[in-house]
Amino acid sequence: MDRSQELYADGDQNLEANLIDATETSSSVPQTKNYKRWIRLSIYVFFVLFFQPLATILGRLYYENGGESTYVVTLLPLIGFPVLILFNFFSQLRQQPKSTDTNVNQSPSFTTLLLVYMCTGLILSAYAYLYAIGLLYLPVSTFSLILASQLAFTAFFSYFLNSQKFTPFIVNSLFLLTVSSALLVVDTESQDTTNVSRLQYVIGFICTIGASAGIGLLLSLIQLLFRKVFREHTSSVVMDLTIYQSLVASCVVLIGLFVSGEWRTLPSEMRNYKLGQVSYVVTLVSAAISWQVYTVGLVGLIFESSSVFSNSITAVGLPIVPVIAVIVFHDKMEASKIFSIVLAIWGFLSFVYQHYLDEKKLKTCNTDPVEDDGTQTW
Repeated sequence: MDRSQELYADGDQNLEANLIDATETSSSVPQTKNYKRWIRLSIYVFFVLFFQPLATILGRLYYENGGESTYVVTLLPLIGFPVLILFNFFSQLRQQPKSTDTNVNQSPSFTTLLLVYMCTGLILSAYAYLYAIGLLYLPVSTFSLILASQLAFTAFFSYFLNSQKFTPFIVNSLFLLTVSSALLVVDTESQDTTNVSRLQYVIGFICTIGASAGIGLLLSLIQLLFRKVFREHTSSVVMDLTIYQSLVASCVVLIGLFVSGEWRTLPSEMRNYKLGQVSYVVTLVSAAISWQVYTVGLVGLIFESSSVFSNSITAVGLPIVPVIAVIVFHDKMEASKIFSIVLAIWGFLSFVYQHYLDEKKLKTCNTDPVEDDGTQTW
């Protein structure tokens, strides 16, 4: 009897040890996934913060040295997508094949994908064209600060498309970013630094605001698509969306380039470029690649977090551009621009703090399933 009780006790201890090991193993899996997620987030953040200011500066460099085609600048954020095709091809070779049944159940139909790529591509082409006009008529420092309002537009569209909640910190952020942009519309000193009329300056301002609204709508729509359409959440889906929407947008802009007749002036524009023909090609190719890497980072952040967080990271890089513009293009840094930068950074920090509170609340809900009511703040 003692022997059987002893064996029974040993069995209980072994079972308890196995349960403890299983619990520790299962708890380590989310930690590993969370670690990998933060690595991906860091890479995407670097792509956005580094390549977006670089692409903007290169686009302005094109204008400053004799470039005049708005359609060429419109193509820069779009036409570099073939680089991503090779990247996506080699990335898929390294991935392990998944079960066919799972892919069939999760993959949307061809018609749905075609409609998605067409819609996002058209919005992207409109954004790129408005962006090119704004960059043509405004100093690059003023232009980049106005673009910071895209965070406000993203939050606005996310309110309707993704049930984004407006907390006091978000409202404060939107107010500060709006005031930051409004200061620049009455900045007559910025107009004096460029060879444009008052009407052209206003057109540039309106187009830049339109570009901010366009990218805000696009990012909110992409977040909605990741929730409703793209049930298979992989990096391949992110790449496919980036490539095909860029393909559609490029075709639309190329049609505009040939219909407008601007393509006839491109050979003479290259010959008369102030920095030389080689620099002309290098500038445009570098800008196109930079835009494409930035787009991957932008869409990747939406995939990993949300459209508003993705745009808030973009807002961090925008104040970097005015500082570079002062050095490269000798833009004047007036008091209104400095105050606008301060307000933009303040608005961004307010928004990031709200994101921190949401993440903290989400972790609390995940560790306490009894109190989790299933609601989502972010």
